[in-house]
This record gives sequence, C-alpha cells and structure tokens, in this order.
Amino acid sequence: LARGLLRTDGGGPDTPYTADMLAKNFERIAFYDEYARGGGLRRSSGRAGQLRRWTAPIRVSMRFGPSVPDTVQTADRALVNGYLGRLASVTGHPITASQSRANFHVLVMGLDDQAALSAQVKQIIPGASTSTLNLFRNVPRSIHCLVVAFSDDKNENKVTSAIALIRAEHPDLLRKSCYHEEIAQGLGLANDSPDARPSIFNDDDEFALLTTHDEALLAMLYDPRLSIGMPLEQARPIFQIMAREKAGRLY
Repeated sequence: LARGLLRTDGGGPDTPYTADMLAKNFERIAFYDEYARGGGLRRSSGRAGQLRRWTAPIRVSMRFGPSVPDTVQTADRALVNGYLGRLASVTGHPITASQSRANFHVLVMGLDDQAALSAQVKQIIPGASTSTLNLFRNVPRSIHCLVVAFSDDKNENKVTSAIALIRAEHPDLLRKSCYHEEIAQGLGLANDSPDARPSIFNDDDEFALLTTHDEALLAMLYDPRLSIGMPLEQARPIFQIMAREKAGRLY
C-alpha cells in the first residue's frame, strides 16, 4: 500500500489503453496458460492454446475453514455475492451463488485448516490425483491464492468445474483481491501478463480489484462471436474487432 499497489480505483487517466493493447492482452491472457494443464505449478510450454470457457451456468459455493470467524464468513459471502452479479452482467453468462449443486468451489482456509482443506478437495473431486491434492496441500508461501479449473473429459476447452483457494489469513483488502482475481481467472482467463494495465491479470499487484480493462476481457471471452476450441489464428481477427468496439466506448 505504501508503494501505491493494490489500487482499488479500477484504472484512470494515468492508465490509458488502446484497442491494440486490449487485443494483445486478450490474446496473451485467454490463449496462453500460466501453468501447464494438469501439471500443478509447473510452468506451461509457452505455446498458444485454444479458447476455453464455461458453457453451463456457474454456481459458486463458499466453504470456510474452522479457523475463519463467523463475522468474516458473513462479510465475505456478501462481498462475493455482489461480485458474482457484476461478473454475470459483464459476461452475459449465468453466474450465481449456490450452496447446492455447486460447480465452482471457493475454499477459504487458513494454515490451521489443512485437514479440512484436504477433506473438502476429496469431497469435491472423488478420486482426485495425488498431484491435485498436493497442489492444495503444499501451496508455496509466495502464492497468495490460486484457482484450478477442470475440463470436460471429452473436450479440454469446455470448463465444467473449478476450485479456488483463498488464504484466510490475508488482510481484508488482499483477501478481497484474491476473490476478484481467482474467480475471474476461473472463468477462462488463465494467464497473467506483465503488459496488462490496468489489470488484475498482472503479477505486479498494482490493482487489487477487477478493472474496466478486465471487464472488457471477460466480455470478449464470452462474446458469442468466439467459440470454444477456436484456435488463436482463427480468433485473432474477431477479437481485434471486439477490442476496437470496447476501446471505442471508453475513449
């Protein structure tokens, strides 16, 4: 905070971006992976993938570890519920809070909640692989929070479920930042880019909360002009048009 990071203003006159910048950021964040799919925290190959997103309605549940006070649970549920409404409005995709038949699970766990965390992951994913369990058991201290999205067995670009882990020990703003970033990334924007600004999809932590730039990325991801599994070369001329449309509304 003293260095001017974790901004909550969503961007402003000091963070202008053009249509070309928006298109470039969408390409990097939507078509590339930060980590290898199914490889835990192993870095990706750096090769472009195909468009990946949800098709079914997204039902988000929150589960808290025993160490999380009731007051924090109540406040965070209200915060996330409001955020889900914003994401649904931006994407045009059904995204709601639901404790039953959930397919997007947000686990808010502290270091003392390891047993509860492992039990929750096993319940959500019966027969979870050792690598998946270890990913949640042994999160490096340098990682504030994370999300793992799972695909349909017959179509790796069709996201069917996700688990986000939020460290309960974080101060309120950093925990809120984790909700914003991990839920948004779980919708299909799987990468970060050092060039994306103003954006939460950037490891520099300049922005804490979803920005107008990020809303544009999400709207582009769920625009019906793009389809699941579309390769980058086919999608590029389409999302370049979208980027010009989005930038034209802002500047």
